[in-house]
Amino acid sequence: MDLEDYAKILKELGHPSRLSVYKRLAKAGYDGLPVGNLQKELGIPWSTLSHHISALVSVGLVKQRREGRVLYCVPQFETFNALVTYLSDECCADEAASHKS
Repeated sequence: MDLEDYAKILKELGHPSRLSVYKRLAKAGYDGLPVGNLQKELGIPWSTLSHHISALVSVGLVKQRREGRVLYCVPQFETFNALVTYLSDECCADEAASHKS
């Protein structure tokens, strides 16, 4: 991923409803949650929830899978972890360099 990709991920997570959706999915873990459960738990109207899920899918934070008539949303931890690594991979590098002088 590059700077543009990370910026898009941050943009999508910057919306309170999308952040709530991702946080709830992260709590659920690798199995994800049915969309109906997300809607009931978060109280987001169906059409709005669909829009937010689509935004998260578009940046790779969520995938969807169908089991019969149930549509699951599954968090993509690899994408989120890549974002966190990108944000922190140079943590304190300037500080460490200044202590070597």
